[in-house]
Amino acid sequence: MPSIWRSGIVGALMLAIAGPTPALAQDDGTSEIVVTGFRRLNPDEDEDEKLKLLGSGPPAPVQTLRRTADFAVQQVIVVSDATDENEARAEIFAMARKAIDLSARAGTLLATGELVVEPLTPANYKELKVEDDDDEFDGELVKFLVKVPLAPGIDAKTALARIDTFLKAVPPVGRAEMKAYSELTLSVVNPEQYRGAIIDLVAKDTAATTARFGAGYGVEVTGLDRSVQWQRAGLTEVQLYLPSATTVRPRS
Repeated sequence: MPSIWRSGIVGALMLAIAGPTPALAQDDGTSEIVVTGFRRLNPDEDEDEKLKLLGSGPPAPVQTLRRTADFAVQQVIVVSDATDENEARAEIFAMARKAIDLSARAGTLLATGELVVEPLTPANYKELKVEDDDDEFDGELVKFLVKVPLAPGIDAKTALARIDTFLKAVPPVGRAEMKAYSELTLSVVNPEQYRGAIIDLVAKDTAATTARFGAGYGVEVTGLDRSVQWQRAGLTEVQLYLPSATTVRPRS
């Protein structure tokens, strides 16, 4: 039987586009987590090339649970170049409110957050941070997220098309306009709910390893008490895993 040593519980980890890095927030067991960092949209890239890049992730861990993400997510901005700062801010918040009102009809959801995602609602949209230092856009702007549930039959192209249709459907307010800001990324709700399934995969792999070495050896597993980690595995798929390590030792 494999022996399992437990160490202290550590914070949740996130994966930036290049690979796994420490998270900046703890998953409380109910959070929706952005899988990769937001990569700035490059309008000069061909759409097929964009999708090809989005689907190329780092190598899979050995014992990993692969599944479709819960949401496709794109960061958008509302920007106004009105010369009067107060007028510009009034316009961008008015357009953000229109976006909230129209999102459900378009089959999209609005949210905020860089790592942990929270709904954008009529009660909190005025808490969006106003920025005015973007190199590409002149004027005042706010950023938020547009999400599409990855239900059966919804692929990356469909999600992007739905978001684009939604952006075009929100009427401008004054000099304010809404634009896509980042490439498409993914989010997962409550990654910790998959802990048991991942441990089952580790146990199965460990049992197979033990059998290969024979009855005189056992496998020690560490890291199973650490938080579930995640990374992108394709256009709409993610890999969920634990940072476990195995060591083969003689039983005597």
